[in-house]
Parts: sequence; structure tokens; C-alpha cells
Amino acid sequence: MTRIIESFAEISGDYDAAFVDLWGCMHDGVRAHEAAVAAMRGFRAAGGKVILVTNSPRPRASVESQIAGLGVPRDCWDSIASSGDSARAAMYEGVVGEKVWFIGDERDEAFFEPLKIIKDPVPVTRTDLEKAEGIVCCGPEDEHAAPDVYRPQFEQAIARGLKLLCANPDIIVDRGDERVWCAGALARLYTEMGGESLYFGKPHAPIYDLARRRLAEINPDIADDRIICIGDGPQTDVSGAAGAGLDALFITGGLSAEETGTAPSGQPDAGRLEAHLREERQAPAYAMGFLR
Repeated sequence: MTRIIESFAEISGDYDAAFVDLWGCMHDGVRAHEAAVAAMRGFRAAGGKVILVTNSPRPRASVESQIAGLGVPRDCWDSIASSGDSARAAMYEGVVGEKVWFIGDERDEAFFEPLKIIKDPVPVTRTDLEKAEGIVCCGPEDEHAAPDVYRPQFEQAIARGLKLLCANPDIIVDRGDERVWCAGALARLYTEMGGESLYFGKPHAPIYDLARRRLAEINPDIADDRIICIGDGPQTDVSGAAGAGLDALFITGGLSAEETGTAPSGQPDAGRLEAHLREERQAPAYAMGFLR
């Protein structure tokens, strides 16, 4: 049975590290959530370590710059593990070939920056779909357009047996009051059409392996039963935590606010929360409306 808590401080003493989602927990895509910032500052002040684990397709340095601009200060976290870095490592190891068709916009250009942790990286170049050996998807060019706009190109790619590397498994996110599509929606369509999509962010294992490595750089002695994952995505954050063998704190006021009956700055309705989690087939240890 998922326990609804009022504040992270109620349970934080049971953990030495937190793997914390960014979008929907620490910020809304427009500005930082001040209460979440305060909660992580308090956790760190008591000796806890905070690893921001994000499905952003951007490299760590780019994520750090982005969140600073949104008002997430450097003193509320210790390190960052991004889906972008996990996927970049795979790309430079050659999982989708040397010539790739890129789906994304100018904000995602950093995805193709050199990655020092890979020895003898594959020389990846961007090309037209007709010449590509694989696909790299950081997100739709138009985040408001339905994924179906890519169906004609996907039919061509699938006919040629191209694999699609998905740099961000999220389907949708909320930017302020606006809901937009992410790379995961395109990868899902590609798979539904018969293609092969490769994932490296939440809920898949590679990003949790990266998060553990980031944590080990700071403190190598923290066991899994002393790590909690915090996030608002039932099928990314909560499912991913379960797959990694870690406890989860489900933030209901993000993507599942309507389903869980979570009012702004409020708490979830217990009955609706239970029904939603049953439908999603998830069982996080804890839940709360907003991280605080």
C-alpha cells in the first residue's frame, strides 16, 4: 500500500541518496519549484546526496546550464545523470551506425558534442534519411505536432531496417500550463509501426547504471536500500525505480494530477491515487502532491 506523506522530511532519514526527476518535480519547464529546492537543500544539509536523473536528451553540462536558467540552484544537488549522456555513449559506440538521420531542433545540437568517456568513438555524421544507417531522435521538430507527422519517413526507415535511438523516453511533459510531445512518443510510434527503438533513459537500466556511477564518484558506499527515486512519471520514474530495485516517491501533482485528484499545491485523493496506480500497475512506497 502506497503511503501518502506530507513532506520528504518525513522519510528522508531512511535514505542517504535521492535520484530526483527534474521536469515535474524540481521545475515545470518554466521556473523552479521553490519548495522542492528547499527540500533538497534540507536533505543535503543532513548529509544526503542528490543525483538529478533526467530524461533530457541533453548532455550533463547543457542540463546544468538549462536548470540554472530556470532557477534550480547549484546548492540543491550534487550531480546529474541524463538520458542524453547515456544515449550519446551508445551512439558513439556505434549502435545506430556512423551516418544518422537526426530528429530534433537547435536546442539538441549538443547531443553530437564529443564524449570523452568513450575510447575510439565511432565518427558519427548527420545525413539525410536516404543515406542514413540509423536514426537519432532527441524530440520532434515541432513539439506541438502529433507524432503521426513522421509516419511517411518512418515507413521508409523501417523498410530499410534502420534502428531508432531514443534520447528521451518521455512521451509528454508539461511546460508550465502547456503539454508537449517528447522523443518517446516518436519512438513508441516507430515501434508500433514495426521498427526497432533503443532506449537509454528512464525506466530503462542504462540511466540507473549511470546514476549509480555518478553517486559512486561522490560516495561509493551507499547501498541500494538507502537510495530513493523521486518522480512524477508512473511509467518512467516509478516503473524505473522498481526495475532498478529502488524505493520510489511518486509526485502526483505533475503528469498524473488529474487522475489522482491532486489540486494545485495540494495532496492526492487516496482513492483516486490507488485506482490510478492499479491502472498503471505500479506500487511506489510513497506518494505526495508536490515535492517539498
